[in-house]
Amino acid sequence: MNINNKDTAVLLTDVQNDFLSEQGVTWELVGNSVKENKTVENIERLFKAAKANGFEVFISPHYYYPTDHGWKFGGTIENVMHDIKMFDRSGALNLEGFSGSGADWLERYKPYIDDGKTIVCSPHKVYGPENNDVALQLRKRGINKVVLGGMSANLCVEAHLRELIEQGFEVTVVKDATAGALHPELGDGYQAALINYGYIANAVLTTDEAVKAMEA
Repeated sequence: MNINNKDTAVLLTDVQNDFLSEQGVTWELVGNSVKENKTVENIERLFKAAKANGFEVFISPHYYYPTDHGWKFGGTIENVMHDIKMFDRSGALNLEGFSGSGADWLERYKPYIDDGKTIVCSPHKVYGPENNDVALQLRKRGINKVVLGGMSANLCVEAHLRELIEQGFEVTVVKDATAGALHPELGDGYQAALINYGYIANAVLTTDEAVKAMEA
């Protein structure tokens, strides 16, 4: 995949405290994978390289509003997210209690996200971008290739990969700019994702490789 700033963007999913902060509600499950991959640092390297080399950056966040907790059914991890109040916000039209919450950006990423140039898309609600405006925002800016990272590997990142491929985008996954849960019963989400990335993505790169490609 030819990575260039004319038709390629960086897309990051769920770069939020509940996944990436040691105080986040999922840290017990994802913390070891995040630390092993240096996920927090590698996502910041993607931000820096993108901003320095003229690549647009898109964020696909994950929020739950009080009305979302009225859903009548959900999948296994979807139900867990509701139970632990992951990514909870007080409402769709206000930011009450948002700053510093589990739904907020990791503090070190805020200068990149709040620079007035990063495109923060509407929230996805389960894992993939089918119900938010990621594809629209990419297409409206003439983007047809995506460098993808964020959280978590086998859920939102993989779901975004699958849908964007179906929508006709080329997608490179940055395999150490993500991480996954290690669950005693469900297994290793990160290892499960790596296999599928290899089968589905146009390319699977390390952060070193992705940054080098953006700097070329």
